[in-house]
Amino acid sequence: MTAAAPTAVPPRAEVRPDETWDLERVFPTDDAWEAAFRTAEAMLADLAPFAGTLAQAPGRLLAALRTQDAVAEAVDRIAVYAMLRQSEDATNARYVGYADRARGLFARSQAAASFVAPEVAAIPDPTLDGWLAEEPGLEQYRHLLARIRRQREHLRSPAEEALLARAGEVFGGFETVHDMLENGELPLGTIRDEGGEPVRLTQGTVGRYYHSADRRVRREAWEQSGDAYLAFRNTFAASLGGAVKRDVYYARARGYGSSLEAALADDNVPTAVFHTLLDTVWEHFPLWHRYFRARRRLLGLAEGDLHGWDLEAPLATDPPAVGWERGAEIAHEALAPLGPEYVDEVRRGLAERWVDRCANTGKHGGAFSWGAYGTEPYISMTWHDDLSSVSTLIHELGHSLHSHLTWASQPVTYANYGMSAAETASNFNQALMGAHLLELNQERDWTLAVIEERMENFQRYLFIMPILARFELACHERAEAGQALGAGWMNETLLGFWQQGYGNEVAIDPARMGVIWARFPHLFANFYVFQYGVGIAAAAALAGPIRAGDTEARDRYLRFLRQGGSQDPIEALREAGVDMRSPEPFRAAFAVLDGYVTRLEELAG
Repeated sequence: MTAAAPTAVPPRAEVRPDETWDLERVFPTDDAWEAAFRTAEAMLADLAPFAGTLAQAPGRLLAALRTQDAVAEAVDRIAVYAMLRQSEDATNARYVGYADRARGLFARSQAAASFVAPEVAAIPDPTLDGWLAEEPGLEQYRHLLARIRRQREHLRSPAEEALLARAGEVFGGFETVHDMLENGELPLGTIRDEGGEPVRLTQGTVGRYYHSADRRVRREAWEQSGDAYLAFRNTFAASLGGAVKRDVYYARARGYGSSLEAALADDNVPTAVFHTLLDTVWEHFPLWHRYFRARRRLLGLAEGDLHGWDLEAPLATDPPAVGWERGAEIAHEALAPLGPEYVDEVRRGLAERWVDRCANTGKHGGAFSWGAYGTEPYISMTWHDDLSSVSTLIHELGHSLHSHLTWASQPVTYANYGMSAAETASNFNQALMGAHLLELNQERDWTLAVIEERMENFQRYLFIMPILARFELACHERAEAGQALGAGWMNETLLGFWQQGYGNEVAIDPARMGVIWARFPHLFANFYVFQYGVGIAAAAALAGPIRAGDTEARDRYLRFLRQGGSQDPIEALREAGVDMRSPEPFRAAFAVLDGYVTRLEELAG
């Protein structure tokens, strides 16, 4: 008789309900979702009578914009339920089908409303300005109309816009292939845990073994999972390469000079912000080299013996264990400088099961916050009873409270906000948490564990993500030049950037380090990863005064959170107190990082 394959996690059906999110608040049953899907699908026809009529009168334009909002709200709610259900378990065929149908409905809704922007752009500015003064109901759409006018030269005819929108359902398949392979079918391998027992790695548990104090365990996890991605590198490359070519297609169809320019245009983010971040990160690689040296010494490793599997190893001899209840308390304590209203909403969210924190087979790896206007801002993560889990929770709570405050303050028109703003909100919470934790306890192990968490965050956002952003830029520039995108080129290109970043301080594993791009579905969100660097730098600048008790700075920051998409993110950050057009916030963030590295060097002796 064949023995059952070892597993470290249960199937979804066996998970405790209190460790899962309460998606029944979105739709109580799958049948309710089906009924809502049919209703939303029928609503698409409500837009058709407005086509070709928006220039007739201000009331006609207002009615069309309100109808567009109603359709978007209904479709987004459909998508949230479907996509979150799929993320619970990518092996569940029903919810995989729901997610596919939701993507199709979204693409059709975009096509149905595709005439709005070009018709608005065709209205002469004096006429539109007069309508804004004449029709009070249009006032809430002032920023939306300004965004459309700003991009006038990149809009196409209504018929062409409809074709571009309908293509979204097809082009979305590249990310779907990656998601299904990574979360539903990719065999990450089996390792022996600290007690020598065999465990099957999953996306939800592999991170726990990267953080193991047992070097053998983390090496096995790092190599086994890396080999899994290598085995399917050509499929991963085909899916990412297709997405890159999709981006190039859209940029050219709209007449942009590059994919980067096209990606940043909607939020009005200057391309100089992207390049300034990358240049500043490369300028500070020597600081990262100091960190890797200090990490090696704290781990007791010989020169040249720091490997990829050591970069998440615990530095403390006895790192603190933090259960879910204590983690929630730390979140409440750390976020207190933002005021009781903010903390009370955090308490409510945790009590009302916003968070899906369990591990189960098929669950999406990593962590994210997502919801829609009229739903709760849900969080997916895997809790491991450590400070890293607290950090992940508080990061995602930053996103969720940003959404909650936006939805409570803005109409559905501005329910979504730019990624520079989004990543500021999440990293801001972690900045408050780091300072709070360092004040709680002065013991060596505690201090090491807290600084390690802070460094892990900085490493992800001011080292890994900028390197991936430069890789992403190289991919798009290669596709724009008409050259092939294959796994070999991708691996070699990313490896070159790792070699620059690690210098001589980390032993290079060319194959497994080269394929790390395949582990980041973020790359399917066109030029998204660099926004993490913007966010952590902005957060570092904004958090200090607020934690020191500056109530005016706090009120400015909370206004920023409530603005949502009603203002361009870089301008909203400027009003909150930080100008991301300048290199100074990035340099200031590295000054904070320097302080952590110096402290680690002192602890290393």
